[in-house]
Amino acid sequence: MAPHSRASSPLSRQVVTAGGLVYVSSITSSPTTPPSATEDLSEIDRQTRAVLDELQRDLASAGSSLADVVNVNVFLRRSSDFDAMNAAYRPYFASSPPARTTVAVDLPPGVLIQVSAVAVPTGTSRVTLQPSTWAKSPRPYSYMVRTGDLVFVSGLVSRRGTDDQVVPGPVSLQTRTILDNAGTLLRTAGLTYDNVLAARVFLADDSDFEAMNTEYRRRFATDPPARATAVTGLMGTDAMVEISLIASALPKEVIGPLMSPTLPVSTAVRAGSRVFVSGVTGTTDSNATDPAGQVTEALSHLSHALSLAGLTPADVVDTTVYLPRLGDAAVIDEVYGGFFAADPPARSVAGARLIARTGLVEIIAAAVSRSSH
Repeated sequence: MAPHSRASSPLSRQVVTAGGLVYVSSITSSPTTPPSATEDLSEIDRQTRAVLDELQRDLASAGSSLADVVNVNVFLRRSSDFDAMNAAYRPYFASSPPARTTVAVDLPPGVLIQVSAVAVPTGTSRVTLQPSTWAKSPRPYSYMVRTGDLVFVSGLVSRRGTDDQVVPGPVSLQTRTILDNAGTLLRTAGLTYDNVLAARVFLADDSDFEAMNTEYRRRFATDPPARATAVTGLMGTDAMVEISLIASALPKEVIGPLMSPTLPVSTAVRAGSRVFVSGVTGTTDSNATDPAGQVTEALSHLSHALSLAGLTPADVVDTTVYLPRLGDAAVIDEVYGGFFAADPPARSVAGARLIARTGLVEIIAAAVSRSSH
């Protein structure tokens, strides 16, 4: 296997253990050849195995294992690599695989796949669940995994749960189908929409944002979860939207106001010692072309949200950073690294477009009160 590459230590820790979970920063594999239009499926196979081998080592260092993973996020350069990636991925999670979300984003030159994960320490309860009337997923992930009070729901696209057949149609129908399926999954775990703490929405086209929101608001009209929405490639030619969820059986507390009066998105949501913060951006009238200015403003919003929850940047355990232009990474990292200098969290970075077209960065954060670290 080729050497792997990890985020610099001033910006993130490879593994963070807090609140009974193990967070693993995104892992990429070094390409064997310079990037070119002739990259073939053998390269995605090699890179997938390389990152999962590294994931296995990272988990072992934290007293966990692949069998203990509860949730995986896969970023692919090309949607067309989905089937080949799955073939390489499947043997690593042959039994009771974790929940998973897979989308296509911009990645560094030659990199075809990036993987991050959340696991539990070995010996911790971990159960995969699915409705009794649903067909088993033909892809190597479980629809839902429960550990303790938490439930992780895989990224769902518009398919019938009973037979896995695609439900095509406009984004409103696809969103409705996804959220109906999510409701069935939540009920299987003894939960409802009210228990959802965090959601990630991926759209193939930003012009579908309002139609998606109209359907989404019907399920989350009051005390909505924290949320982030990005524009990415999706798996399947008919897919227009994908949604993943995290829910909890513990009492849910909404922190701060809605992100916007017109959006069904809470600033932050707490359950027990965990706080999920919605994606923060930093676009103002004066910084539309200034990535450093935007990340400074975004981190100010994040700091405010954390303070409302009685937390500080040192309590953040995991972040995802969306960058429409990966070339801005160095500038943004300088500001980001200073914000988390004392105790950096696990981190993933992906080249994804934002709903706000002038937005140059969005940061999603999960935090755990330090008393639970």
